[in-house]
Amino acid sequence: MKPTSHDVRATYDRIAAHFAKTREYAWPEVESFLDDRAGETALDLGCANGRHSELLADHAKRVVGADVSAGLLAEARERATEREFDLDLVQCDAARIPLTADAVDLAVYVATLHHLPTREARLGSLDELARVLSPDGTALVSAWSTAHDKFDREEGFDTTVDWTLPGGETVPRFYHIYSPDEFREDLENSALKPEDVAISSGNCYAVVRGRKQ
Repeated sequence: MKPTSHDVRATYDRIAAHFAKTREYAWPEVESFLDDRAGETALDLGCANGRHSELLADHAKRVVGADVSAGLLAEARERATEREFDLDLVQCDAARIPLTADAVDLAVYVATLHHLPTREARLGSLDELARVLSPDGTALVSAWSTAHDKFDREEGFDTTVDWTLPGGETVPRFYHIYSPDEFREDLENSALKPEDVAISSGNCYAVVRGRKQ
């Protein structure tokens, strides 16, 4: 049986504090994407502990961090307070973003799409990202890929990957591992406009714009 969004939320609430301690630095791919970009409002969709929200704060006047896990949002709030950057936080499913259309100029949606348990939900989240992006807005989307050395598969597949807490308890996390072709196909079937799709560090990445005309 596939997990639900409630299951994903419960998983990350359980591991939030330990997970946050292992996610200190922004990904270089995100740094490169943001290097020459700026906007009025930025969205970190699947913000976890806010490491990329902190980076976005240097590129936008307002940053919204969104995550399904209340535990991770608490970690992001603590990071923003300690490091003194402004961050608005909202708890939501990535397939239902509580922002108005065209509200976001810059977005980062990394390491989250692959946790949504169904293709319908994943496509819905890509459509939601397209809806909230402004006409000139851009976003970076990523998902774990079969291109990673860890996998010996060519087709996309569902799996679980255990998170080990201090003390040895393991907590299974749902992943949909994308093949590069499947990732491109989902982008093309969404309302997003892919501008550049690439593989880096075992992940699929895409720079995208908002709704297709």
